[in-house]
Amino acid sequence: MKNQQIPYKTYLEFNEIPKQWYNLRADMKNKPAPLLNPGTHQPMKAEELAPVFCEELIKQELDNDTPYFDIPDEIYEFYQMFRPSPLVRAYFLEKKLGTPAKIYYKFEGNNTSGSHKLNSAVAQAYYAKKQGLKGVTTETGAGQWGTALSMACSFFGLDCKVYMVKVSYEQKPFRREVMRTYGASVVPSPSNETNIGRKINAEHPGTTGSLGCAISEAVEVATSTPGYRYVLGSVLNQVLLHQSIIGLETKAALDKLGEKADIIIGCAGGGSNLGGLIAPFMGEKLRGEADYRIIAVEPASCPSLTRGVYAYDFCDTGMVCPLAKMYTLGSDFIPAPNHAGGLRYHGMSSILSQLYDDGLMEAVSAKQTDVFEAAELFARVEGILPAPESSHAIKAAVDEALKCKETGEEKTIVFGLTGTGYFDMVAYEKFHDGKMDDYIPTDEELAAYREKLPKID
Repeated sequence: MKNQQIPYKTYLEFNEIPKQWYNLRADMKNKPAPLLNPGTHQPMKAEELAPVFCEELIKQELDNDTPYFDIPDEIYEFYQMFRPSPLVRAYFLEKKLGTPAKIYYKFEGNNTSGSHKLNSAVAQAYYAKKQGLKGVTTETGAGQWGTALSMACSFFGLDCKVYMVKVSYEQKPFRREVMRTYGASVVPSPSNETNIGRKINAEHPGTTGSLGCAISEAVEVATSTPGYRYVLGSVLNQVLLHQSIIGLETKAALDKLGEKADIIIGCAGGGSNLGGLIAPFMGEKLRGEADYRIIAVEPASCPSLTRGVYAYDFCDTGMVCPLAKMYTLGSDFIPAPNHAGGLRYHGMSSILSQLYDDGLMEAVSAKQTDVFEAAELFARVEGILPAPESSHAIKAAVDEALKCKETGEEKTIVFGLTGTGYFDMVAYEKFHDGKMDDYIPTDEELAAYREKLPKID
């Protein structure tokens, strides 16, 4: 490794944006379980979802069989502002680790929102505008999704109301101001302006909030305001469909390089970036065309895959949304206020949950301080300050590269660098000052939340 040559240009960018999204469900033998009506426990029909979601997005949400969806021209034109995103060979990280492994990362932070979230935000805003709606409501954790949606709504002339998890609202004031710059209104959640928000505040005084809380508030406002619908930045099938553009670009770039990934790694909160990154690779695996190790990395403070239960649960804390079968900690679970706000969701995408339950992918959890050690290492050698969420994937990639160093195996590792961390400096400050903790819920705590899961026959 001492004589390794570092090329002047360390990334490869191909001017090919996919013209279609890939629907991974079409190749799944075991389809993800359907959403259930919380009252009847029967599969949700399109007309039941219509008061909440946009019509075209409902069609995408419920379609388990169509392998490809054409990307509308207006969305494709918008994508050209920031896509294709670069696939980067991490030569400097490889050299620092002294590993024989090749490490690549797909960098999704090269747009104003600073993350991959814009891929779905522009699609959902487009369909809302096409339907003739006035505006949309949503939730956001760390703020990347809220930023992306506010940008997309500004482009299409839609009103945007964002309920931001209270701890992130307080930790990331500049992310909040970016949203306001694009015209969105931003409310800390749980708030006192909705019935559900007031109820949660009464039951959990002083709560720092959760994505489940914020979802409940956003849905309440959307369904009670004429001309509005609710949009979500992760978890849903439609979101993973839009995010497949990440994996399609990654696969095309690797093919042109003559490379085959051995290990694919992504951080996992609700599942949007991981699901998008792995989509075409998992499709090959499902069809028996190739094999890959796929690793989901989640925070030890919110371990839905590694310590959750596979069951039907509410998607939100207020219990107003449909029931989804997923790996869950319980919809009432409010995680510790760690700094990876985008990974503080109690459940996991139904698609990824089914794949994990079928043994087609792995999952690991990481402590917060270990994640920030990996983030700092990456920043120092690769020149990008990563978001706390992305840094979970970095941590696992470093671990796998060091295993290659021990065994001498020359594996190719690909991970998703979902965004930048320049609005996360409070977190970096606490890490550097030794004030960051590693709270991990006990088995007894998680068992108490599981007891509240809905009883489905």
